[in-house]
Amino acid sequence: MVNFFSPAQCVGYLAFILGVSAFAQKNDRRLKVLNALECLVYAVHFTLLGNLPASASAMVSSIRSFLALKTRSGWLAALIIAVNVGLGFVFAKSAAGWLPILGSCLATVAVLLMRGIPMRLLLLVSTLSWLANNILSRSIGGTLLESVIATVSVTTIWRMLRSRSAVSCASAAAGEL
Repeated sequence: MVNFFSPAQCVGYLAFILGVSAFAQKNDRRLKVLNALECLVYAVHFTLLGNLPASASAMVSSIRSFLALKTRSGWLAALIIAVNVGLGFVFAKSAAGWLPILGSCLATVAVLLMRGIPMRLLLLVSTLSWLANNILSRSIGGTLLESVIATVSVTTIWRMLRSRSAVSCASAAAGEL
């Protein structure tokens, strides 16, 4: 039976709040700051749950998101992916243990090498990987978080596409005058 108010679950609820706030951002910088904080809290959450692959991957993801504020280096992305994969070999004892590693590697490519809608689409795939991990880990806050992040991400992508379309229509209309 899962204790809804255990320290591990309460920390997960904090990660939930930070994560939802992050993915509701249309501004890439704010998304990365809040995501870095969410990942830091996630690392503590998964340590308390005893899921070391997810904890290690979340810690690397937090560092990556902070670094992504200053650089968009392909070399840094490759290094972070290598660290994540190395941690996977150390901590993952089953196929399920690789889910957070996969999610973090995809997110690394997204936040360090992409922007805007393509970045958010790859982050959505990463979110689905973390969602599967959280369901298997019995993480209440994490499962809620990734479910809401997926929904908020799709909504934000749609809003961004709609804004882009409105600007294109306005430009086209101005050109016709």
